[in-house]
Amino acid sequence: MVLHHKEVKLRNPVMIAAFRGWNDAGEGASFAAAHLARVWAGDKIATIDPEDFYDFQVARPHVELVDGFSRKVTWPANDLWAAHIEGAERDALVLVGTEPNMKWKTFTRLIVDLAAEHDVSMVVTLGALLADVPHSRPVNITGTAGDRDLIERLGLERSRYEGPTGIVGVLHEALGTVHIPSASLWAAVPHYLAVTPNPKVALALVRQTTDLVGIPAEVEPLEAAAEAYDARVSEMVKADDDVQAYVRLLEERTDERSREEIIDLGDLPSGDSLAAELEHFLRERGDAS
Repeated sequence: MVLHHKEVKLRNPVMIAAFRGWNDAGEGASFAAAHLARVWAGDKIATIDPEDFYDFQVARPHVELVDGFSRKVTWPANDLWAAHIEGAERDALVLVGTEPNMKWKTFTRLIVDLAAEHDVSMVVTLGALLADVPHSRPVNITGTAGDRDLIERLGLERSRYEGPTGIVGVLHEALGTVHIPSASLWAAVPHYLAVTPNPKVALALVRQTTDLVGIPAEVEPLEAAAEAYDARVSEMVKADDDVQAYVRLLEERTDERSREEIIDLGDLPSGDSLAAELEHFLRERGDAS
């Protein structure tokens, strides 16, 4: 089930993983992981065969023209990249994948086996979720872990979330059963933004990840993309008085929070409730006008 596996020697590697789909609002998490694999000059050493894990009527493969004539089919991918990082005390593995449709236990076991085979010292997963936050404020990142020692050593929080989970949650449980330390970083994404990918969220995740694992990464291109994205979104918001008023409401809520307060994953409303709130806000403004 693991294809094209190359042998590689790494120094005390950390694994960073992100999955497109339910855990990836605004494609912020997968964008961040792909950026790290690129700027660290990662070498693709393994690919998980998608055949057993996807309903291709749901996660359809894409077809593209290669030379203007022949066609190439791209399947849902889970690629593992290995990076030797000069000047750092450790190397990295970066897994950029797609949440599977089935056989989650088998899927996570493959990832856990890859982590164990390469003597990974810690796995850090990246996620992004919709939240009632404005685009005009810094991206809020929540860091959680299940291991008490890791929580204290890295200054993270113990997740109190209960409810539906994605492949990230299943993977963390599987890692815990074989005693591989793991942590999770989650970015809050403005729920009213449909523009993807979101480089501002990706930049915040990259910065937090590199701080957490102690491996530097170039961020200048991502900073430029985030700045251009911010300007574009601000122009879009200014063009709609109703959305502009709603953003001001979110800004007021955000500013009321103390700087020390951390958004808890368990306290965040669902995407459906956020959409309902926005619809209610716009409906009230329409009735008042």
